Amino acid sequence: MKPLVVITGASSGFGAEIAKLFAADNYPLLLLGRRQAKLAALAANFENAMIDTVDVTNYHQFETAIRKAEAKYGKTDLLVNNAGLMLLGNVQNQDPQEWRTMLNTNVMGVLNGTQIVLNDMRDREHGTILNMSSLAGKKTFVNHAAYVASKFGVHGLSETLREENAPKNVRVMLVAPGAAETELLTHVTSKSALSDYEAWKASMGGLTLDPKHVAATVKFMYDMPQNVNIREVDIAATAQDA
Repeated sequence: MKPLVVITGASSGFGAEIAKLFAADNYPLLLLGRRQAKLAALAANFENAMIDTVDVTNYHQFETAIRKAEAKYGKTDLLVNNAGLMLLGNVQNQDPQEWRTMLNTNVMGVLNGTQIVLNDMRDREHGTILNMSSLAGKKTFVNHAAYVASKFGVHGLSETLREENAPKNVRVMLVAPGAAETELLTHVTSKSALSDYEAWKASMGGLTLDPKHVAATVKFMYDMPQNVNIREVDIAATAQDA
């Protein structure tokens, strides 16, 4: 049997599309997310898949789910830290709770997942951690200050981890998508930030990046031999100018 692939934020968007590709290639999967019904629907036709409703900011919950899957399928060979939140708003008036929520999920969630699988990977001198960041992890966008802070954090921690674990043959990879057709915007509470975003999207022709292309990129990166690390891929719709 192929080794275990763990995907967070698997109930929709990039996570769901990544899950479909790995399932089609007969990898056993652990799909984690907050929406049980969506996870169950996604995994219904998969051969070897476990699902669990997990908050990635809860270390114990996160670790328990991974250990349970590892007991069945063996150690994690790929962790896709995909769970994330994008709560747009301006620092002048955004609710600080939104900052905390974003930083906890987008940064602490990645650190939690990484620590849970990292030592086993180092012991085996084999394994891959792929962090889903954003173009907002390398450049700024108006109304994205706290989100940018979180994704610059993901970029920084990913590169640090890559350096630290390179001698142990453990790969740390990063994908930075631009605007994409996911459900990220459904939690935005700032109407002005949302309308600004929609206007920007309209300037791109009204259609942003299809998540399936991000999933294909993730699969391509992972499929490289263990001694090849595609460190970072920036991917966006051609019409995205920013």
